[in-house]
Amino acid sequence: MPKYELLSQALSDQIEYETQTGSYLRVGFDSNHVIRRRSETDRANVWRKPFIRDIDKIMHCPFFNRYADKTQVFSLYKNDDMTRRNLHVQLVSRISRTIGSALHLNLDLIEAIALGHDIGHPAFAHTGEKYLDELFFKHTGRRFLHNIQSVRVLDKIYPYNISLQTLNDIAAHNGEIELNEYRPVKLTDFDEFDRMMERCALDRSYADHLMPCTLEGAVVRIADIIAYLGKDRQDAIRAKTVAEEEFTDGEIGSINAEIINNLVVNIIENSYGKPYIKLDDKHFSALRKAKRQNYEKIYDRAASYAKLDQTVKPMMADLYGQLLEDLRLDNRKSPIFTHHIYPVSRSFYSRTEAYEETEPNQLVVDYIASMTDNYFIELHHFLFPNADYNVVYRGYFDDEA
Repeated sequence: MPKYELLSQALSDQIEYETQTGSYLRVGFDSNHVIRRRSETDRANVWRKPFIRDIDKIMHCPFFNRYADKTQVFSLYKNDDMTRRNLHVQLVSRISRTIGSALHLNLDLIEAIALGHDIGHPAFAHTGEKYLDELFFKHTGRRFLHNIQSVRVLDKIYPYNISLQTLNDIAAHNGEIELNEYRPVKLTDFDEFDRMMERCALDRSYADHLMPCTLEGAVVRIADIIAYLGKDRQDAIRAKTVAEEEFTDGEIGSINAEIINNLVVNIIENSYGKPYIKLDDKHFSALRKAKRQNYEKIYDRAASYAKLDQTVKPMMADLYGQLLEDLRLDNRKSPIFTHHIYPVSRSFYSRTEAYEETEPNQLVVDYIASMTDNYFIELHHFLFPNADYNVVYRGYFDDEA
């Protein structure tokens, strides 16, 4: 039977009293200290505060639309109940704001980080990310990481003048590396941030150890794990790649609602009024165990089941090579110009700072990373109509046959 933990009565009473009286500790990020590249623009006002401006920019970015057709875990499924990346970022935002509200954090900053954290994620989940990283590294010696690409989308491809706090905490959201305690690491200027981003492109291990600079970023980072831990189990059971009974009960439960509730309650219990975000040892151990189970039972099976190594991997190599050649030949009819460079350039670049002057491999990576699953497959068919890759979708009624 599901077990839902409750916040201790003492802390519940304290939060209620301090909220009503305004006597709580101000541990959240003060919006008056926001840092931007161009401080003379994006001035806040009473109805559109600093991080609301970041949220608006992120949600109106053309790449934000594409969350809707990017795989979260299970590729090549025609199933509207399967989680796509657009739902995932909304779940991260909701869970983060629930925690942030209880802890009296900056909810606008939390929402900006959460909604933007995966905007640079390519199609076909982490398997697609791995393929693109291999190609980029082979051609340039540089690494592709979706969290760093998310920063690039919002800071370079579309130079939105997003705040340093939002960008850094998007970069530091790595949900694959869990900690039982997150202490923000102070960051005060874009020069240091730019050096960090360049080092990430050259050293994956450095990127793995980025830390948020705000408590809000720390909340989003742990909420990223909470959001996918149980939801991916729901999808795996729905996809029939794993049976429900294969997931063993732990201290945090085994179903999505239990996992979310129990981790959120424990974070609030251990973090209220503190300069860090923390899980106790019991819950952290249970989170790690549940995460290991997901890797063993879900993620490897998902990529194998869809046969991505036999289809998407060589198709991505085809696209990378062809698009790079189109740039070399200045083939202005190529989709990399008509579907990517031109739309981006028309929106945000003057003739004196043309996006198309970006290094060609980076342009190819930007384009491929922006693609949805379906667009990727259609583009490959358009450029290679005679290719013989058997990309098979699992249909709505395949189980009825």
